[in-house]
Amino acid sequence: MTMTKEKWKDFLLLNLGTLLVSVGVYFFKFPNNFSIGGVSGIAVILGRYSSFLSPTVWMNIINVLLLLLGFAVFGRGFGFKTAYATAVMSVFTQAFEWLIPMNKPFTDQPMLELLFAVLLPAVGSALLFNIDASSGGTDIVAMILKKYTSFNIGMALMVSDLLITLAACVAFGMETGLFSITGLLTKSLVIDYVIESINMCKYFTIVCEKPEPICDYITHDLKRSATIVDAKGAYTGEQKFLVLAVIRRYEAVLLRRKVKELDSHAFLMITNTSEIIGKGFRGVN
Repeated sequence: MTMTKEKWKDFLLLNLGTLLVSVGVYFFKFPNNFSIGGVSGIAVILGRYSSFLSPTVWMNIINVLLLLLGFAVFGRGFGFKTAYATAVMSVFTQAFEWLIPMNKPFTDQPMLELLFAVLLPAVGSALLFNIDASSGGTDIVAMILKKYTSFNIGMALMVSDLLITLAACVAFGMETGLFSITGLLTKSLVIDYVIESINMCKYFTIVCEKPEPICDYITHDLKRSATIVDAKGAYTGEQKFLVLAVIRRYEAVLLRRKVKELDSHAFLMITNTSEIIGKGFRGVN
């Protein structure tokens, strides 16, 4: 099978996202006992009560079991990207434990450690979600529940994460528990923000008298498309045209400058949008 440029990009993002999740979990969650839901949160608590197995080993055991369960339930229909990310994450974290043992946190600043414990996995998860993958764990459970039940999966995962995080209060005391709760509340916000930032585009509505030069620049120089709509000025009654176009953020400055150069009387409305589905942006799943 030939690897296209898009597939190579997804492959690199898949590995980068998994690496970021692994670094955040091993170097910042585990040494500080931050239990921010999910399999890593369960592993932190299990590691507390079992001196013979570290949180890393517990996490890898649970992930492998869930991975096998996913294949048992879905067969070949189980997502390759999620399976790959789950396996690679186990390899990364186990390699970290062998090569860089963490007997204590990097610093004595728990809030700083919490920042990285939340930020790195959140950015990594956002990269994975953006290419329709995940790091496995409780996401596999969610996929199975979705197939066989009518549960509100989002609510079920939120409740399970909350229960796991509250268990940290019992296992490690209120201070660590409250840090974990703070991390849980922050995690989803960071993931949503990163995903929106990755996909952020600019939607141009250009009111002008001569749309052809503007559309020519959009199609030939920016390699994008545009739509021309007939319009009429409400106050002047003059014939106008609307040029509608969606472009990447780095292209927006170029188009704005060019429009003013081509038509100094053009009226521009520029808005942010992060859900663009179609050729040149995201495919329809």
